[in-house]
Amino acid sequence: KMATENCDTVNMDPDMDLLSDEELEREAEGFKEQGNAFYIKKDYAEAFNYYTKAIDMCPKNASYYGNRAATLMMLCRYREALEDSQQAVRLDNTFMKGHLREGKCHLSLGNAMAATRCFQRVLELEPDNSQAQQELKNADSILEYERMAEIGFDKRDFRMVVFCMDRALESATACHRFKILKAECLALLGRYPEAQSVASDILRMDSTNADALYVRGLCLYYEDCIDKAVQFFVQALRMAPDHDKARLACRNAKALKAKKEEGNKAFKEGNFEAAYELYSEALTIDPNNIKTNAKLYCNRATVGSKLKKLEQAIEDCTKAIKLDETYIKAYLRRAQCYMDTEQYEEAVRDYEKVYQTEKTKEHKHLLKNAQLELKKSKRKDYYKVLGVDKNATEEEIKKAYRKRALLHHPDRHSGSSPEVQKEEEKKFKEVGEAFSVLSDPKKKSRYDSGQDLEDDGMNMGGEHLVTGFLLFTCTFFVSASGPGNFFFQFG
Repeated sequence: KMATENCDTVNMDPDMDLLSDEELEREAEGFKEQGNAFYIKKDYAEAFNYYTKAIDMCPKNASYYGNRAATLMMLCRYREALEDSQQAVRLDNTFMKGHLREGKCHLSLGNAMAATRCFQRVLELEPDNSQAQQELKNADSILEYERMAEIGFDKRDFRMVVFCMDRALESATACHRFKILKAECLALLGRYPEAQSVASDILRMDSTNADALYVRGLCLYYEDCIDKAVQFFVQALRMAPDHDKARLACRNAKALKAKKEEGNKAFKEGNFEAAYELYSEALTIDPNNIKTNAKLYCNRATVGSKLKKLEQAIEDCTKAIKLDETYIKAYLRRAQCYMDTEQYEEAVRDYEKVYQTEKTKEHKHLLKNAQLELKKSKRKDYYKVLGVDKNATEEEIKKAYRKRALLHHPDRHSGSSPEVQKEEEKKFKEVGEAFSVLSDPKKKSRYDSGQDLEDDGMNMGGEHLVTGFLLFTCTFFVSASGPGNFFFQFG
């Protein structure tokens, strides 16, 4: 009777005698025992073959499906194992091992709710089953990690999502859904090689997986390989026309490329205002595209510097560097803006960063020039004292000196308070000192090149220098102002 229930007559060659049900059962049991032997030896491929032969002989025997399910699980073929486990419990709803294996398959594939139902059924059949009790806890943990990951994704806390998925994958080892979510968040965190590795592993097993194709495209998109990215998005949509994320990413990629190219074209044509607006519009398309946005900020900084919006340009470079700390071009652009705004310490810091990364002759020259300007900035600015440009002619320097000397001469402020007299006398001496340097070609050349004027006997301090300024000033004022206008007395 058992043979009749579990074994159907197998269609054999017409010329051969048909085996009886008892013979079929004995032969199926033999195949099962051989399968068990191979399973013990961990030769799961051969075990699978013999369990399949047993099933072919007796297709209604639940234990044969259960054994083959166990073998498929060892081969990490969880979907096939799930089918066999489900068939086993359909044939025998009291088959505890069948329910347990079905639950484990569901858990490995990331379906914690279905797994929970299976483990609860096991506990109905065997309340003290410790394995089912532990697996039920694992299923609860996965559900909690899923909940936390969903909250984390909504809050854009992608590190939290990666953490949750790593924990969930400890039990749900074959869950593509968890792997894809992890890969997507790795891409959003800028960890592209890791994200690509996860997506590629899935594509090796299933080349038509739309989610994996989407993540692969997302990595390329975020690495500013937009044309290749679009190809993957299109392929993902071909596999799954309703894939909303792939459709949105494809649309953003195309829009970003078009807007960036428009900005580049306007810049090349010298239409800087238009270029500035186009780069600004491009920056609103996708805030998640870190690498492309870093380039856009740097491009806008370049345009900003052309438009004399130097502080805005510095801010844009800073944003670009925040997005991509390895972006040398942004450091160089910001350093130049710092130089243009005479923020030399900041410029030196940026050029040092660049030179540490890329030790080229050009970068060394830029750094030395910034260091020189910084050194010069810490001295008195004689051009500023006289109120002239650094490219002022000899005649312009003389004219400026006469004007400033007249303005700050002590006798002009003899009726002022002691504090004012002291301040004006100080300025008067600075004017003389500035003129002494800038009117002497050799001293001026050394000053402009950042050399120390104290070198080679060019002493800039002391009473002799000040007396010289006063004598020159005295001569000038008497001749220029006319007799009797000023009275000079030297101690």
